[in-house]
Amino acid sequence: MNTASYLDALLTGAATTITLTCSSLALATVFAFAAGISLYARHTLMKPFASAYVGVFRGTSLLVQFFWLYYALPLLGFSMSPMATGIIALALNSGAYGAEVVRGAMQAVSKQQLEAARALNFTSAYTLRKIVLPQAVVEMMPSFSSLAVQNLKDTALVSMITIADLAYKAQELRNLTQDTVPIYGLTLLLYFAMALILMFAMRALERKFDKSGLRGARA
Repeated sequence: MNTASYLDALLTGAATTITLTCSSLALATVFAFAAGISLYARHTLMKPFASAYVGVFRGTSLLVQFFWLYYALPLLGFSMSPMATGIIALALNSGAYGAEVVRGAMQAVSKQQLEAARALNFTSAYTLRKIVLPQAVVEMMPSFSSLAVQNLKDTALVSMITIADLAYKAQELRNLTQDTVPIYGLTLLLYFAMALILMFAMRALERKFDKSGLRGARA
């Protein structure tokens, strides 16, 4: 096999990696905001559950989480396809780290603004929606960018649950041809290219929030 053949096979795996990354990041955003807002709120029934979720998924290995969801959960009567397992495991893990980013950014909003909102008799929901979140979202973006790239790199672990992603294809080709250097060289370049694209996309999103006037709300 030549380099072009290697690249064709690796691009097939890269497409799976992109699908995993985009799907899990979308779901992780939902988990991060749901848990982060629950952790930020002073009194909510969801706070203990959010704390438990963040603690478990930040405190255990992502690889073990993959194995538990894919191999152990079916023994309890619930099974998922490898792709669904990969997306959910990645989302739960990234969402747990993202929840702390959300909570920290919300807590960084000026206390004086919150006091002013209370003085104006704004409801907690209105204050959260119109004052806290618009400012906090801009502060979250750099950390979310790092988490997004980490999520992309974490997709390499899905090969352990039989998903033919980029890492899986690279290992498959290497076992077949023993041509280690070009195969893993191309694999490195593909991961790097995807990470660059993801970073540029996150920076573009951050600039969009800036231009929308959210940053100015802190003034």
